[in-house]
Amino acid sequence: MCLSPGLFQDILTKDDFIVVLVDVLRAATTICTAVANGVEEIIPVASHEEARRLKSEGFLVASEKDGVQLDFADFGNSALSFTRDAIGGKTLVYCTTNGTRALRLAKGAGGVAIGAFVNISALTARLARQRKNVVILCSGWQNRFCLEDTLFAGALTRRLLDTGKFRTECDSAHASMDLWSLAEGDVLGYIEKAAQRHRLKNLGLDDVLPYSFAFDQVKVVPVFDGKVIKGTALP
Repeated sequence: MCLSPGLFQDILTKDDFIVVLVDVLRAATTICTAVANGVEEIIPVASHEEARRLKSEGFLVASEKDGVQLDFADFGNSALSFTRDAIGGKTLVYCTTNGTRALRLAKGAGGVAIGAFVNISALTARLARQRKNVVILCSGWQNRFCLEDTLFAGALTRRLLDTGKFRTECDSAHASMDLWSLAEGDVLGYIEKAAQRHRLKNLGLDDVLPYSFAFDQVKVVPVFDGKVIKGTALP
């Protein structure tokens, strides 16, 4: 497990492995929602300059900096904006402060899946079927640790271990599960401690919090092939 992108270069897993990219507030939650609502594909880009260029070429663009929608973008980064009417059947260029940068970092892995509370059961089932090593990569905030991603990492790790198909000797995994055990009875209450929760509140963008911490709102697993994100669905 990587508790921030800055640790990814030091991962010890060398065999074929799957990366689960986590950015609960808000990129992973938004991507899962957009895929569930029928987006054709998502093109993640690492810079606002590239997003602006693709907007000039006619693409639909979602882009934000430090939580705030950029002036050229069609969308910011709230999952509530990505309705079927807005993005169904369309290609979306996507650039965020933390999530898309971490996604680009992970693209050399044997597979990259996007995980959030809203798709945790679908994700767990997919990973259990694949039976490969899993590295959970928390996007964090500007390369630093964050509570919300670590809570999800703990919840997902617990579920994977409960399948009986995985084991871990990773201190970060055990620490994240311990943190999750403290929070799971009242996640929204616990998340009041998180810096990103208060960044969003100060920007008036925290209406998405209850949804972001709700389990199993969608039954899709977005996957990144190194170029675009598309979805896979459970039967």
